[in-house]
This record gives sequence, C-alpha cells and structure tokens, in this order.
Amino acid sequence: MPPRRAVTGRSQEPRQRYVEELRLLRAQKGDSLRRLGDVLGWDWSLFGKMEKGETLGGPEVAQALDQHYGTSGLLLTLWELAAGDPTQFRERYRRYMTLEAEALSLWHYAVSALPGLLQTEAYARDLLTAGGITGEELARQVEARMGRRQLLDGDNAARFRSVLSEAALRTPLEDVQEWRQQLEHLLDMGERRNIVIQVVRQEVGLHALTNTHTMFLRLPDGRTVAWVETGYSGELIEETAAVERLQLSYDLVRDLALSPVESRKFIRQMLEEASCEPST
Repeated sequence: MPPRRAVTGRSQEPRQRYVEELRLLRAQKGDSLRRLGDVLGWDWSLFGKMEKGETLGGPEVAQALDQHYGTSGLLLTLWELAAGDPTQFRERYRRYMTLEAEALSLWHYAVSALPGLLQTEAYARDLLTAGGITGEELARQVEARMGRRQLLDGDNAARFRSVLSEAALRTPLEDVQEWRQQLEHLLDMGERRNIVIQVVRQEVGLHALTNTHTMFLRLPDGRTVAWVETGYSGELIEETAAVERLQLSYDLVRDLALSPVESRKFIRQMLEEASCEPST
C-alpha cells in the first residue's frame, strides 16, 4: 500500500516528508550540496545522504538549515517527527553510536546483562548468539562491540560509571572458564581511574529502573542524552525534561547500590563461587 498523501501531494510519512522539504528548500534557494556544506560547515555529503533518506542528521543540523532557509523551526519539527517514528529504530541506534563516541562521560544501569563496554569477547558472542545472530553477522557485531571498548582506553578516555543489577552477576556463561574471565575482566576494568562499577543487590527490592536498561551520555556541548533499551528495541531520548526524569531515577538507584569498594568485594565473591564450580 503506497504512503497516503495529503491534498498538497506531499508525503505524510515523517521521514519522507522531511526528505521532501530538504530537497524543495535547497532547490528554491538555488544551493548546490557543496555550497550548502561550505556555508554551514558540515561535509556536503551529509546533506546528500539526508536528501536521500539515508540519515536524518542531528537536531543541530536541522536547526542550522532552518536558520539558513529562514523556515522558523519547520525542519527541526519535521526532524523530531521523523526521529520519533517507531520505524526509525536502526537510524536512532546509528545516531546513538555516533554520540557515544563523542561522549565525555557515560553512566549506566544494567538490568540483567553486562554493558557492552565491559564485556569480554566470549560474553558478547554468547549474548548476541542468544539473540539469534549467527555466522558472518555475528562475527561483525562481536568485532564492533569489542571496538567500542576503546572509548575507555587512553589518557583522555571518557569517564564511565556502571551500576549493575545483581541479576547481571547471577547469570553466568555456560562455559565456567569464560565466565571467570568475564568476572576477572570486571575487576580489572574497575581498577581504572576513569571507571566506577557498583552493584545493586537483589535484597533492595523493586526500584525506579527495575526493568529499564539505561545509558546516559554527557556530550561536549554540555547536553545529556539517554539510551533506553530492552532486548528487542531501544530509544534515544534527547528531550531535556525526559532525560532529567530518567536521571533522577538513576540517582535514586545509585543511592541503593553498594559502594565501589563493597561492589568489588561482591564481584570477587562471585568469582570465588565460580572457581568452585566444575568446568563444562
């Protein structure tokens, strides 16, 4: 069934309408893509991809285009509608990865699985396999996940705080040796100056993030955005009030967590228990 069109003949599908407006406004202005890039300071290829529907760009790009065309927030509004369209999950995830790479600091809560930034290769492979990924795609995604860990390496690495539900530490890998290596990896990562790991014990009961895996990113421009995820979908949240509500929930959960020192003792206890189990 083709997309429904209004009396104007313009698409009512959010992403396509955004693309149509971008093309129309540039044509009316008489700009080439290269000219647009020179004036606004982004690589001209970004605008080409936006006009093909390959990317939405970011809100800052939409705002710059509004100013350039004198459209008083029209493109930013269309960007918000397109970004909020539930069919745009893959696009939002790509945007999240871009923002993660730029982040100055990150803080996170894990419901039942360890965060990708703290996973060993074996843990990542088992988790992705459990999600139904196999073959070459599995190899690519494991490699990509291992590459993300570079965010935490080096003298200027981002600061990272991870609050782990006890459930994430009570859900081992099938291979006991690989699980021990994962726990040892957590202990090693927790020794770094830029990384803090805390554990929320199950005995604290239900709390504000009981079923909400969340990552916060502090960006170079001072903004904070959040990524909220389940096992099957995720959402990038950029609206300030919504991020602040999530941040309050995170702060309440962090108050329930063991201190970093006590958390380290708990992870070491998990390692000792795993060391007593026979290898499979």
